[in-house]
Amino acid sequence: MIKRLSLIIMLLAGSLGILKAQDPAILADTLLIAGDTIIMIGDSIIVKQKIRPVYWEKGGNFNLSIQQVSLSNWNAGGASNMALNSGLAMFANYKKDKIIWDTKLNINAGFNRQAERRFKTRKTNDNFIFISKYGRELTELWYLSTQIDARTQLLEGFRYFRPAGAEQDSRSQISDFLAPAYLQSSTGLNYRKEYKNKDKLSIIASPFTGRFTVVLDDSLSRAGAFGVVPGEAVRAEAGISFGSTTDFQIYENIRWRADLNLFSNFEKLGNFVVNFNSLITMRVNRYISTRIETILIYDENVLIQQDVGPPRQAIQLQNMINFGLTLDF
Repeated sequence: MIKRLSLIIMLLAGSLGILKAQDPAILADTLLIAGDTIIMIGDSIIVKQKIRPVYWEKGGNFNLSIQQVSLSNWNAGGASNMALNSGLAMFANYKKDKIIWDTKLNINAGFNRQAERRFKTRKTNDNFIFISKYGRELTELWYLSTQIDARTQLLEGFRYFRPAGAEQDSRSQISDFLAPAYLQSSTGLNYRKEYKNKDKLSIIASPFTGRFTVVLDDSLSRAGAFGVVPGEAVRAEAGISFGSTTDFQIYENIRWRADLNLFSNFEKLGNFVVNFNSLITMRVNRYISTRIETILIYDENVLIQQDVGPPRQAIQLQNMINFGLTLDF
């Protein structure tokens, strides 16, 4: 009898020791409300919120630079002028399970004004680029993706020249909104890698690509500009394409972003249409930066009017260095 009583006492003591050793939160009263856990320990309340997954990453950037030169009785020569350049970049990226959807929009506009010439205000920069890519994961780095690439300009574009013997400049229209516009749809394999420091690399190769050249201006369409059949508004092509997007932090305050798009028509395989955009941003502080923008375009169907001689195929190159205001959002 004594042995049994001793054994019962030992078991009770062990059970009390185990209960004391347990986490007080386990012994506390718990209540689950809308995914949040409320734990009550005595007079204290502990709220443990459920971590909600984030599928969207959104943001953008606006930049503005202004330059003004005012001259009066300036013996060294020159002309008063004002230059303005602005840009808006926005992105929205979605990732959930094996699905990705990356979208970005870039709009740039720039003007130069000189009071002592016939056409005082002239466009220096104007482009609209929209790229959206949807993909499904095959492996950790490879995706099957479809990409839409749309490019145009927003305002009329002119070529300025001075006819022989004339005292003032003349101009002729060479582009307008949706004249031209380029719409490209491609499906293929996409290599996509993100690094720990938020650097990104994306490469997509597509053996099935459709490209449409749109010219909605009647005068340019009748002239057969940008490779369309005279009088037609759309030129459709089928071919292969290659595209890449890079976003790298070169140094602490220097970032490089670039987009490359290559397209080759099946009828002229090996002759590529080239679109290359590069942007180097050098941050001074949160609001001030220097931007070096380079755009390179080559399309054998676009003939460039020369100062001397007939129009011919040529590489289009634009390079801008801007110092001004930069706002991230």
